Order: sequence, then structure tokens, then C-alpha cells
Amino acid sequence: MARRISTEEGRAALAGVSAAENPSRTDLATAVRYLLQLLVEKAPGHTVEVRVPPFGAVQVIEGPRHTRGTPPNVVETDARTWIAVATGAEQWADAASAGRIVASGTRADISDLLPLRP
Repeated sequence: MARRISTEEGRAALAGVSAAENPSRTDLATAVRYLLQLLVEKAPGHTVEVRVPPFGAVQVIEGPRHTRGTPPNVVETDARTWIAVATGAEQWADAASAGRIVASGTRADISDLLPLRP
């Protein structure tokens, strides 16, 4: 992640996303990146890659570092689903069973780290 998103900027983006049926791309991107930033702060490491295309991807959870090719532990979801599970508006298990979260690898279930508290 390039620059640090302030708490105020992150909360404003989350408010913008929750208040609008079709939030601006800027609010959506900032909210996703802010929540990914909080996840990295909560569980630093390089074992699981969390992807929220096209807005961001981070590596989290202590353990073996991945350096080449497709990581063995990957979580991928869309922006709205990421925001919902990261804020507690939706449960990980519900989103995963609906196919909106794809988690592969033995350590890819990060539900115990959610929700994040912005």
C-alpha cells in the first residue's frame, strides 16, 4: 500500500459508502484500502494474501513468506463484500457460502480477524 489513510479519511469514505446506493469510486477505493490497512495492522505478516480487485491486495498473518507465483493462501472478494465482512455488516461464513468470498489454502480463513474496528 502506497500511502497511509488517516482514520478521519477512512471513516469518511466508509460513511460515504454506507450512505449511498451507488457510492463514488473514490469512496469505495478509499474504504477498501483503509480496511485492508487496518487488517495489516491487526495481523501483520506474509502468509495470506487478501485481494480486493481492483482496489488493493495485502499480505497478512505471521508465518512463511511467499515470494513467487500464486500464493498458497489467498482470499479474494469484491469491494462491497469486503467492506461488509470487514465492518461486521455481514458474516464471513454467509459471504463465503454465497460464493462472494473465495478462500483457498489451509490458512485462508481470516474470519477470526473480522470484523475490524475502524
